[in-house]
Order: sequence, then structure tokens, then C-alpha cells
Amino acid sequence: MSTNSLLDGWPGTPAMVLLSLKGGVVRRIAEAGDLDDVRPWASVSKMVVSLAFGVESDWELQRFDQRVGPPGSNLANLLSHSSGLGLEEGDPVVPVGTQRIYSNYGVDWAVKSILGENTADNWLQQRIFRPFGMRTTTLEGPPSHGVVGSTNDLATLAVAWLRPDGIAKETRNHLITPYAPQLDGFVPGFGRFSPCPWGLGPEIQGAKHHWMGDWPAPSFGHFGKSGALILLNADEQIGLVATGTEAFGGWAPKLWPSWTSAMRTLALGS
Repeated sequence: MSTNSLLDGWPGTPAMVLLSLKGGVVRRIAEAGDLDDVRPWASVSKMVVSLAFGVESDWELQRFDQRVGPPGSNLANLLSHSSGLGLEEGDPVVPVGTQRIYSNYGVDWAVKSILGENTADNWLQQRIFRPFGMRTTTLEGPPSHGVVGSTNDLATLAVAWLRPDGIAKETRNHLITPYAPQLDGFVPGFGRFSPCPWGLGPEIQGAKHHWMGDWPAPSFGHFGKSGALILLNADEQIGLVATGTEAFGGWAPKLWPSWTSAMRTLALGS
């Protein structure tokens, strides 16, 4: 597949990296676009927040079962969109653990609950950006969707999840295991799924047929309203990241299922 055809169908000026790991060594299978241009990651930011909470857990600073959020909720509920909170503060709520309701507010509450006198940007700099050498990446808004950075830095984040870097493998596996796996819910832009598996930050493919294409059930990742995405499989040790200049819209549900499938085929065949 030529470099020019790697991003066929994408609007604007996107960028992408397809990579694999063997024995911990990273191989970039394909890349295209301006990989150093700093762009919004939108809700892909939740993959940064999740990894940072993995560090907190390994350092025994925070526990996923600690009580935070609405009555009956814990940190895991907030990170897995099972706390009952709505998308934003003030949106309708349901009882904890009854539905998978996608909630930026819940993720932001989780971060705020552990900051003390620190700031969210400094926390992510300390836990993720500086340790992993993500020099272009900063938080410029709420932690649930305010990260901006280059596609190269997003590829670095992908490696940190796959290898994994910075957290114990057992912790990584806990983060990508469906939490309250029986819950139904909506994936923004793709509709309702029953069940709708989600880990402690990452969305899990499960039996869903949507933007992750034909990637296997344990595959995990996230996409954002900015047109960015990260899609990973720890067993196959492959990863795909992309950023865009065209916001998520009707083009994405039409393109991404076939595009992510083609990228997996390319990765496994290389």
C-alpha cells in the first residue's frame, strides 16, 4: 500500500502511524501525513488519563475501588462510564451501575478528586508526558478531552499501552478488562450496543461492530470528536493511531470500520 493511499477517504489533512512490537522492539509499518503537527486529541485524552491512573495505582497512591463520585460510585465507575452521570455536569443521571452513559463529567470528576493543590496539566506532565518523552503534548482543556499533541506523540502513547511502559502489565490488563461488562450503552456517533464493554478508560471492542472494524474482541482504544483515534491489540502487539484536521462527522462511521480493518490486515501481513 503506497503512502498516498494509506489515508484514502479521510477529509482534510490527516496523519497516521501503524506499528507493531516484537520482543518489545517497535516497528513502524506505515505512516503518512504531518506527524509533528500539534492537533487536538479530544476524547483520546481519556487514554492518557487512564494510563496516569494506572501509575497512581502502581504507586499505591489511589485505588480503583475508592469511593468518589455520586453516592455508591467508585473511581472505576467514573473511568468506565458506569457511574450514572451524564455527559456534562447537570445532565440527567441514572443509578450507579445500571447503564453505560458516556460521561466527560465523570472522568473530569475522577481527576479533580485526586489533584489536591496540583493542576491536571501538571499531573499529566508528571505521570505521562515527561516520563514518555511526549514533548509536544499538553493539556489545554478538561482532562477528559483537552489534550493536544502530535501524531508522533500519540504513537508513543500507543507503545506505552502495548509494551506496557510506566505501569505493571497486570495493571494494564486491569485497565483493558471490561468493567461491569453486562451494561448496555451508547458509543457516541455509533449508536446503542448490548452489551457495551468498557475498561477503566479505554473502550473495548467486544462483540460490537463499529469503528474498530474486524479487530478482535479484546482490542481497545478510543476516538475523539477531533477525528483522532487510537486502536490497540495487546495480544497481537499492533497499534494504529491517527489525527485529523476535520472534526468527527458522518464521514467517520462510513470510513473507519473498513479503514481500521484494512490497517490491521496490513499490520499482521507485514
